[in-house]
Formats: sequence, C-alpha cells, structure tokens
Amino acid sequence: MSIALASPSPQTAHDSTSGLGSMGLPMAVNLQTHLQSTSGWPLNFTNRTLSRGDPLLQLGAASCPSVPDVVAQSDIIFLSLSDDAALGATIGAILNAESSLDGKVFVDTSTVHPDSSAKSELFLKKRGASFVASPVFGASPVAQTAQLLFVIAGPSAAVESIMPYVTGVMGRGVIRLGEDVRQSSLLKTAGNFMTAGMMELIAETHVFAEKAALPSDAVATLLKENFGPLAHTMSERLTLGAYCPPPGQRPWSDLNLAVKDVGHGVKCAEDVGAKLHIGEVVLEHLKEAQKEGRPLDSSSLYGVLRREAGLDFETDFVKKRDGVQ
Repeated sequence: MSIALASPSPQTAHDSTSGLGSMGLPMAVNLQTHLQSTSGWPLNFTNRTLSRGDPLLQLGAASCPSVPDVVAQSDIIFLSLSDDAALGATIGAILNAESSLDGKVFVDTSTVHPDSSAKSELFLKKRGASFVASPVFGASPVAQTAQLLFVIAGPSAAVESIMPYVTGVMGRGVIRLGEDVRQSSLLKTAGNFMTAGMMELIAETHVFAEKAALPSDAVATLLKENFGPLAHTMSERLTLGAYCPPPGQRPWSDLNLAVKDVGHGVKCAEDVGAKLHIGEVVLEHLKEAQKEGRPLDSSSLYGVLRREAGLDFETDFVKKRDGVQ
C-alpha cells in the first residue's frame, strides 16, 4: 500500500503526506522510517515549499509537485494542515482534480472545527473516498519522538486500514471515538482547552513566584513531584525560554494556531449552551501576545502575564540566550 503526507492502489501502493510544518515533518519522517524498515513502498509527500521535504528525500521518500499528484499515486493520504481554511482549500483541490478517489482513505491530523471535519467527510464520501478525523495531542518534540496521542473517528474499515501506521510508528496510543468524525474534533478541542488552561495556571504560578522571590527551581520541582510530567514539561517551556523562541527558530506550537484552537473551544461551548470561562481568559492573553508581532510559542501568554506584573516580556534567561544582555 502506498502512503502520503497523501497514498496508491494496492498494486502500486505508496503512502503520502501533505503539510510538512513543525508537526507534519517529524510525523512524515517517522512514517517513512517505518516504511523503509518494513520494505514498503516509499512515502509520497508534497508541501507548499518542497524543500521542506529534503530530509524525507534523504530517507528515500518521493516528492510530488501538488496534492492532487500525491493523491493520484496513493491509497492512504495523511493531511497535516494549519487550520480550517487550509483544510477546505486542500479538499477543494483534491475534488477538482480529475483522478478517481474511489477507495482512497484521507486521514486529517489537523486541529479543526468539528463542522470542518463533517464537511470534508461529506464531500469525499460523494466521490467514493473515506475520511478519518485524527487530530493529535503533542507539540513538535513529541512528534519527533513518535509519542503523539491520536484521537480517531471515522468509518471502521478506513480506521483499521491506518492503524498499522499509527501506534508505534507516529504515536504512543489511540483514542477511538466511533464513526462520527465530529467527535474526535470535539475531543481535541476539549483537550486543547484543558492544555491551554493548565499553561495559564502554570504561567501565573511562575510569575507569582518570581514576584514573591520564590526560587524558580523550587516551583519546577513542586510541579514535577506533585503534579506530574505534563505540568513539569509546561513549566520548562517557560523557564527554558521555549515560550519566546530565538530569532529564526520555529516555535514548538505556534501562537496563531493556539488562538485558533482555543477560539474553537470557546465557540463549540457556546454552541451547546456552555461557557469556558478560563478559555476566554486564555484567549485574551494569547491575542495580547500576538501583538508582539514575531513568531511565538502558544505558551507565550507567560510573557503577557509577566508584563502585567511589571516584569519584562523576556526572562533574564531569554535575554542572555539572545544576546540582549
């Protein structure tokens, strides 16, 4: 079978991917490494900037000039896109191409509104293809180590066809949510809200500790020993400067995408008559961080909270790292 980050017919099979951003590239590298180790067909891939796929070429993957070209050569197509608009445009390009989509499986690992997943499934189903909504939990370092958590919903046969390429290849585990693709997008939205809320809480704790002259390493130890590895990792994103990446370096998790994700959560809650109070606070701080006008991590609300407390947006660690002091 052929796979892509887009995939071909069983006889000419290849896997493929579309979207080689901070998440898509490490996922594709892990997928191609697996295909190579099992003597499978090489991964087909495409990206707006094809040179982003150079590491894949070195591993034996095959580049394609466009998404329709990837789809034409593949059976299973993994999509890793930035937002709902990108998903809509990509599905539109696929539908406008003349190649047959019968029997193909599209796996969207992007974080989008549940309605976007439902629309994509409807359009592709009319052309004989299957759509699996499969957003993932984990920032780019987690993707690099193949420890992503996949949240999967879609037709059972299509889901079974992708399982050999998920656990142990790109991820550590799977949460299956039946055939309604909206469900996986909803759970991802809920999880993103919880993650953003935790980051807000940990960032506020660090700012409070600094203002109260509590040692930062003591706070980090408390988070690690009493609240677990996730809280400790979030803490390190702040204290080790990941919240404010060095010039020219990609963030772990893009701030603009965080605004989109938390915004989806707030809207989905409103749609069912609920209210995400913490989500609204987080969204306000994320939007304030956007005003910095530079590439920042989703944890950059820490800098906003620092500034509100009379501290500089950048910690001393960040200033020293970037040669500001």
